[in-house]
Amino acid sequence: MNEPPERMQAAGDEGALRATALPPGWDEAVRLDEDPATIPDPASVEVPADLRAEIEGYMARYPDRHSAVLPALAAAQRVHGWCSEQAIDQVAAVMQVTPAYLSSVATFYDMLRTSPIGSRYVYVCTSVACHLRNAKSVYDAIAAEAREQGLEDVELREFECLGACDMAPMASIDGRYVGPLSEEDAGELVSALREGRQALPGRGLSDPGYRLPWEDGGAAPDRPGPPEEPDVHPAGGTWKEAELLDVPPAEDTREGAPPPPEPLSPGTSYAGERIDPATRDREEEEEER
Repeated sequence: MNEPPERMQAAGDEGALRATALPPGWDEAVRLDEDPATIPDPASVEVPADLRAEIEGYMARYPDRHSAVLPALAAAQRVHGWCSEQAIDQVAAVMQVTPAYLSSVATFYDMLRTSPIGSRYVYVCTSVACHLRNAKSVYDAIAAEAREQGLEDVELREFECLGACDMAPMASIDGRYVGPLSEEDAGELVSALREGRQALPGRGLSDPGYRLPWEDGGAAPDRPGPPEEPDVHPAGGTWKEAELLDVPPAEDTREGAPPPPEPLSPGTSYAGERIDPATRDREEEEEER
């Protein structure tokens, strides 16, 4: 199992959940004496035919080729295992952009790896929806199994959000969304990765006929939620039935209470100054004269 340095606990800071590693050279001064970045000559960079065809296919989908940078880098990452210097040069040669531009994108997006952490990955979502379904325990169980079984060449880490809240808790295994997961799935999941098998077949969002367990009549997850009929209380809530509550109309008991204000003018938060109707008519007549 490989865990990136930026996911390790910060040295000397026991309270740190995650230490964020900054890209190499971030604190170095700009080297103004160097030649400007250049676009690689396509004839001088050898690019695998399949990778070139895939990148060109992405470029054909957009009016501006720069829009294809993310899928192009992801394609190169699948070939090389990470966004290495060679991978970036190959993408730059096909897309005709500078390697520096691609590096700035690769170091920004979390799912693009800029170091050889592992040729495969398992991202366990521990964001809000999955967290409420005990995703941290699922991640801990997978991490423990990975250590016990000696899983190698696989990047395992927590992920902020993968956008599949309906199948929480879930994980992305090399881009395949799998879930809902439980701690009992950890052993089989890690064994499948070690043996090169598909992890938990039929449990992936892209698997044929995939359905959430409770969609086939199974038990729905016991997840927290609001009661069917929330109680009414002074701080707010939902009225069960309006006719069941005998609420007297509000009355202003102050002496000389002012009349209710005029409605707000459309598109404003100011009702305007109250003017006596007789005074308004007199002013309008003077304006007409």
